[in-house]
Amino acid sequence: MRNLTESRIRSNTYVALSLIPLSGFAMDVFIPSLPDMAVQLQTTPASIQLTLSLFIISYGVSQLIVGGLLDSYGRYWPTIISMLVFSAASFSIAWSGSIAVIYAMRIIQGFTVAVIVVSKRSFFVDVYSGEQLKKYTSLFSVIWAIGPIVAPFLGGFFQTTWGWTSNFIFLGIFSFVFFLIEIFIGGESQKQAQPLSIKNILDSYGKMVKTRDFTAGMIILGLAYAMILLYGMASPFLIEQRLHFSPEVTGYCALFSGLSVLTGGTLSRILIKKPFIKKLIFASALQIVSVVLLITLSFYHQSLPTLLLYVFLLHSTGGFIFNNLMSYTLTRFPEYAGKAAGLVGGGFSVVTSILSSLLVNTLTITNQTVLGIGYGVLAIGTLLIIVKTKWLVHESVPNNKAVAETETAVAAA
Repeated sequence: MRNLTESRIRSNTYVALSLIPLSGFAMDVFIPSLPDMAVQLQTTPASIQLTLSLFIISYGVSQLIVGGLLDSYGRYWPTIISMLVFSAASFSIAWSGSIAVIYAMRIIQGFTVAVIVVSKRSFFVDVYSGEQLKKYTSLFSVIWAIGPIVAPFLGGFFQTTWGWTSNFIFLGIFSFVFFLIEIFIGGESQKQAQPLSIKNILDSYGKMVKTRDFTAGMIILGLAYAMILLYGMASPFLIEQRLHFSPEVTGYCALFSGLSVLTGGTLSRILIKKPFIKKLIFASALQIVSVVLLITLSFYHQSLPTLLLYVFLLHSTGGFIFNNLMSYTLTRFPEYAGKAAGLVGGGFSVVTSILSSLLVNTLTITNQTVLGIGYGVLAIGTLLIIVKTKWLVHESVPNNKAVAETETAVAAA
């Protein structure tokens, strides 16, 4: 096995950061092509939309599994094999006229993206520690936000110029290029592999889940991302039917949402040295105040600017909270780097799916006031868990320097 050398850590860091947005690209790049796909494949819009759901389910569930495999088999070979398989699946979708084949390939794409993303998250825990590790993990949600921002516009260009198949050809080429890069400069970053044992994997997951600050952080991640997903589900109806704007405006509002999340993530990096709990409580309290004010405003006036106020205030603070908690949970158990990365990614995805589905099915979001109520439920839940978790952080035993520094900051708060 080829181990990663010191001289190649920096170049591999750039590769890892470049691959973190892959999940967003794979999920969003072909969204502008959905109507054309339905026409070209002679199927219903619902059948085409299922390709999104299958990818999300496969990606989320797979993260719960692949962490343990990566800790046993390393990062390098599973990653390059997954890149090659993802590339082949992308080309198969582009060259297939069968919706059944596309379904199967989307499931494979979800699994392989999970391997790639979890592996690259684990890479940073493998090779960095202390302030350097905190710096890079705080970049994750900022870098990840690039996918939802760029992918729909890139996909729109591909669709207009070459048709729907070009989106998947792009994904295939993208993955194959990074496969070649990994072949030439990549290497194994894990210091010591752990024996593959289902019992040990389950015990590791059990230990992490029973650690209350880790589990609380994972739930808060799900709450923060559920805000963004709730908006994504409701916004086409509110913008196109309630406010009578075109689908193009919905796309621009999606871009604004992504930029808001990016703003919050960037701000969290700027304030990385501020007391951990204090800044989380402040951001969560600001969410609740914003929701109350905007619900009150929307009783009297509803327009695109008021909707975008919701988006900016709630999504930027959500991005701020998400970025801080992602960094914390990923560094909480460095001895289980792969398992922790998989559990965090899969765990918060499950929480997000459950919460967003419950809210959409419970609340009929026909106006901004009801949307505000949905936001309010998530914001209140976030604040309650943060406050409850404050003393749990105190009793946790630091597993590495980064966590120790975080807990010192908490004590100072």
